[in-house]
Amino acid sequence: MRPPDLFDFAWQVVRGYPARTFLILLAMGIGVAAVVAVTSLGEGARLYVVNQFGSLGTNLVIVLPGRSETAGAMPGVLLGKTPRDLVLEDALALKRSHAVRRIAPLIVGAGDVRVGTRRRETPVLGSTAEFVEIRSMELAQGRFLPEGDPRQSLPVCVIGTKVAAELFPARQALGEWLRIGDRRFRVIGVLAKQGESLGFNTDEIVIVPLAAAQALFNTESLFRVLVEAKSREQIPYAREDIEEIIRLRHEGERDVTVITQDAVLATFDRILRALTLAVGGIAAISLAVAGILIMNVMLIAVTQRRREIGLLKALGATGRQIRLAFLTEAVLLALSGAAVGLVVGQLATNVALHLYPAIPFQAPWWALIAAPATAVITAVLFTVIPARRAARLDPVQALSRR
Repeated sequence: MRPPDLFDFAWQVVRGYPARTFLILLAMGIGVAAVVAVTSLGEGARLYVVNQFGSLGTNLVIVLPGRSETAGAMPGVLLGKTPRDLVLEDALALKRSHAVRRIAPLIVGAGDVRVGTRRRETPVLGSTAEFVEIRSMELAQGRFLPEGDPRQSLPVCVIGTKVAAELFPARQALGEWLRIGDRRFRVIGVLAKQGESLGFNTDEIVIVPLAAAQALFNTESLFRVLVEAKSREQIPYAREDIEEIIRLRHEGERDVTVITQDAVLATFDRILRALTLAVGGIAAISLAVAGILIMNVMLIAVTQRRREIGLLKALGATGRQIRLAFLTEAVLLALSGAAVGLVVGQLATNVALHLYPAIPFQAPWWALIAAPATAVITAVLFTVIPARRAARLDPVQALSRR
């Protein structure tokens, strides 16, 4: 038989047994749809994390007090002592590194922000003028914190869009005064709407000068120091310089943790890729179940179609042609089931996108190729035994149904 004849024969068989065809298409479709949908969830989570870290800024290095890798938990917990504080002088000393472009010391706390009778509890960040550049943030109105000596406490602040809308609903926030605790600050800037960033909503923050935050929260200790390297290639040198500068300032103790944006991204990327592969593999098990269904259905079909097979062999069809006929039928069913599964999987992905628009759910390219390929390979492998049994039938016995 020629290839067109094989395809036509397989198509006639598929059409002739609608119930059997439906069951196989359903099994294959569920398997492929499961792989597509599950890998879409995993890939969406990976892309979400990558985008969130990318929004923090570029060439970013973060310095935290305490040596986390020595304790294996929060620094100082197992040793019964707290790590040495990072202070403003430590942060300013980092500018000595030729690999560092700019630094932004950071203090974080919660403040009671009030305007007249309106009030709300909101995160308050203390930093310097370089913070907006390092974090790649944009302003909707006004300007950011003024440059100058970070030890100088100026009564100015920059607020997020949600804070501005809630505290100044009927007028423009720019130039108005608000109170944080017992201190008054003039609003000199309003941040552009940015939303969530690693679980931190930048639309709900108030940023004040570092010295003002130190006075508000009565602390000299920095929460962390954000450092921007001059280029991606300079990041390793910046990290080495930071550790050495802090070591010299802290009496030879390596008591800070320096993490890079690329390192964190690479770690999350590896973890989430492995997770996506794992859950995709688990979902692919359903394709093996579909293959077993195909084998059982084909074995039954050999018995039901004995006379048909016997007639083909009596007309001159060889055992190889009989095997090819069964395998062609299996491939046709697998491809049809895979097509249905791809459509259903994409619909599930679209539903997830509609429910959670912030997460970029999308099936990775390898899943869109691997799922149909696995369906076809599974169908062929599980059809080999029924095809060989059909090919070995004696035409005389088959026609006489013995």
